[in-house]
Amino acid sequence: MARPLRIEYDGALYHVTSRGNERKSIFKDDTDRELFLGTLTQVVERFHWLCHAYCLMNNHYHLVIETPDGNLSKGMRQLNGVYTQAFNRRHHRVGHLFQGRFKAILVQKDSHFLEVCRYVVLNPVRARAVKHPKGWAWSSYRATAGQSSLPRCLTVAEIWGHFGQRRGAARQKYQEYVREGIGQATIWEDLEAQSLLGLEGFAEALRDHVAGKRRVREIPREQRLIGRLSLKELFGKAAGEKAKRDRLIAEAVYKHGYSQIELARYLQLHYSTISRVIKSVTQQIQ
Repeated sequence: MARPLRIEYDGALYHVTSRGNERKSIFKDDTDRELFLGTLTQVVERFHWLCHAYCLMNNHYHLVIETPDGNLSKGMRQLNGVYTQAFNRRHHRVGHLFQGRFKAILVQKDSHFLEVCRYVVLNPVRARAVKHPKGWAWSSYRATAGQSSLPRCLTVAEIWGHFGQRRGAARQKYQEYVREGIGQATIWEDLEAQSLLGLEGFAEALRDHVAGKRRVREIPREQRLIGRLSLKELFGKAAGEKAKRDRLIAEAVYKHGYSQIELARYLQLHYSTISRVIKSVTQQIQ
């Protein structure tokens, strides 16, 4: 069976997994897990990713990654490559650590964002390693639930935003949402063409890409931007108000799906400035 075609575009959301070669462990101890999260942090910052959820199992890992700049493959080569080198040095070994290329499922954000984030943190429960996700130290659940400090690689503002404006209440509702998912059927029943998770229209729009009939890098613009505010409409009333402008920059990325490059060009700011603003606003919310 042919491998699914990679689909990459600005603002895409993915569920990413990568497994150990021959199903062997990719984490021998907690130091390895810390090493991986450190590598993930470097990749998130270098490639301007948003990591909404993660879970490190013994012989594989799960990530929910959003790519404002449409660069999943480049970032994943860096993540798995750098971690493999560090793992091999530490354990005095050579050769491949991961089994082939990573697997990425393109997720329709509007319909399945929360579900896929919940799926990831419930992996240890489904594997019967723990009875509740809070019992697994190496997932994003505790940090998102407000039960531990936030790793630098993790972005939680958008998940919290789905559950309310007040941080405490949002955390509580998130915990309830995850608890409700224990024992439920997995979300992959809705999977299309091995690599698409979304509503019917989402899968149909991308079917030819996955089949290899149409090798276009982006989803057609008119399909991605239906109903979205223009940047002129979004920033029209923010002239001269830096604090409001900064909040709108973050909203443009998280809510409306604009890329950081688009914002930099429209606002005539340097790309790095846009990146710093988004990070600062996110930290204030967290």
